[in-house]
Parts: sequence; C-alpha cells; structure tokens
Amino acid sequence: MKVLLYLQDKKALGKSGIGNALAHQAQALTSAGVCYTFDPKDTYDIAHINSYQPQTYHFLKSLKKRGIKVIVHGHSTHRDFEDSFRLWKLMAPVYGSWMDKMYRAADMIITPSPYSKGQISQIKGVKCPIKAISNGIDLKAYAPNEQYVKDFEEKFGIKEGEKIVIGAGFYFKRKGIDDFIEVAKRFPDVKFIWFGHLARILTQPYILKCIKNKPSNVILPGYISGNIIKGAYQRASAMLFPTHDENEGIVVLEALASHLPLVVGEAPVYDNWLTSGWDCLKAHDVEGYAKAIQTCLSRDMSSIVEEGYKRAEEVSIEIVGQKLKEAYTELLETKA
Repeated sequence: MKVLLYLQDKKALGKSGIGNALAHQAQALTSAGVCYTFDPKDTYDIAHINSYQPQTYHFLKSLKKRGIKVIVHGHSTHRDFEDSFRLWKLMAPVYGSWMDKMYRAADMIITPSPYSKGQISQIKGVKCPIKAISNGIDLKAYAPNEQYVKDFEEKFGIKEGEKIVIGAGFYFKRKGIDDFIEVAKRFPDVKFIWFGHLARILTQPYILKCIKNKPSNVILPGYISGNIIKGAYQRASAMLFPTHDENEGIVVLEALASHLPLVVGEAPVYDNWLTSGWDCLKAHDVEGYAKAIQTCLSRDMSSIVEEGYKRAEEVSIEIVGQKLKEAYTELLETKA
C-alpha cells in the first residue's frame, strides 16, 4: 500500500494548520510503516487530499477515472470559514461550493474530530464513510528541553521570572485575536505573544484596527516554527486560545503536550473532549478569559496540566498512524 499525501499550493499553505496537519500525516504514516509520496506523478493506491481548490477537484476527478481511491481530509466546514478573511461573506459561497463538491466526490472523508464529522455529515449529497481521526501530536517533540527555552528567551528578551501568555493562529476574528489583545490590556506586566500572521490585504479591517491599537505588552512576531515555538510552549505561563470555532486545533494539542496551562474558548469541538477545571480552563468572553488567565498566573496548575497531557497521549502520532492505516486498509478492501 502506498499513499499520495496531496496539498494544492503547498508553499502557500505550508504555514497554516492544514500544512501542519499534512506534516503530521506524513509522520504518522512513517510511524505505522505506511509508504507515502508527495509527488502526484508517482505511483500510489490511495490519494489523501488536503485542499479544496477547483484545480484540486479536477485532479480528484482524474484520479477516480484512473481507478484510484480518494480520501478528502475534512479540515474545513462552512462554520469555520466565518469571520476569517476579509470579505469572507463574499468568498464563502464559492469556497463552500468547491469544498462540498470535494466531499461529495470522495470515497472516504477523514476529519479531525467528532464535531467536524457531524458538520460534514450534514452536507447534502455526502454519502461516503466519514472517519474522525485526530491530527495527532508528536509527544517526543514537545518533551522538556532547556535549550529550546533558552532560544525562546533570547529571541524575545524574556527575563527570569517574567510571566508570558501565548496564543497562535492566523489573524482571524474567529481565532479570537481581538479578545487576546483585550485580555492583555488587563495584565500590563505580562507579555502576551501571538504567533501567526496573515497578509494585510486578507485581514479584516476590524482586526487591523485591533492590532494597530494593541498595548505595548502584546507582541506579534509573525509565524515562528521549530525549536523557538516549542520553547515558548515550555516557558509560557499559559496559552490563551479564545477561538469561536475549530475542527480540532493543532495548537491546542501542542499546548497539552507541553504541559502548558490551557485557556480555550467554548467552541463546540471542545464540549465532549476537554473539561474546564479538569484538563483546561474555558471561557466565552474577555472577562472570563481574564479570570482564567489570572488563575493560571496565581495558582498551582499541575493537576490540570497533567490531565491535559493525558488528552495529548490519547492522540499521539503513533496512535493516529495506526488509525490512518486501518482507514486506508478498509478503503482498499471496499469494492468500487
């Protein structure tokens, strides 16, 4: 069995959650001993597609004509496109139309959570099996590492004992960057660092205004990867991810795997997965987030982060690799 892991315009999307998910897929398949390729001109038995552009749809149709089984990965739903890019309301019908076509044409859909499975199953015309398989997390990569912490502290001039709160994601209102900035105003002695970026032309005017008026303790370094971001997860006092809607959130998995106290928005995906006061803290507005951050900064969070780490263990890259292998095998054994 050999699998094509496909992402249209990989260069542009490599820094997105989808790009990270693709990397996780490759790592998971390696752990499960499944051969894969990124080259669509190669030979393979299954194509695991991770994008929804018109070119991708035509590629999917050509694959099916050749008798190759196609999995479409359910990274997106109609809900999670809301409050994202500038002019998203105009873009949504076109984006949603191609996304729905992809899902309807798939032989199988893999999506990262039961919540997103439920959203996709409601799309008219989707009749193929839908599997909820996490994006997964490499626990070893987020194990404690003093050098990573030092690299992070040096890059951002962090002093000993200084409190840090981090967030991550595109500059989307849906991701809650506006709430992140508002919470930071209540903690002028704490550095709030949001990792991520979005081209100005794509960013909503409201978010641009929030960024322009941010307090001095909010740092926006753009996209940061590698050891420095891992050091940030290990050095920070808390992660604030005030998202309104997610299909999983790889940054949440990274925080849990790093034993970092996690504050999340009350997005539906976390309803039956994370429990406030047990493995994270949840809130739904600025006052609630501020209260939760104050708890992280002033109380012993060790029991909560230990329970959070157990959630990460449940979706380790090795477990995800075996689940992907099982899904691929099931698909190949299905008659055309």
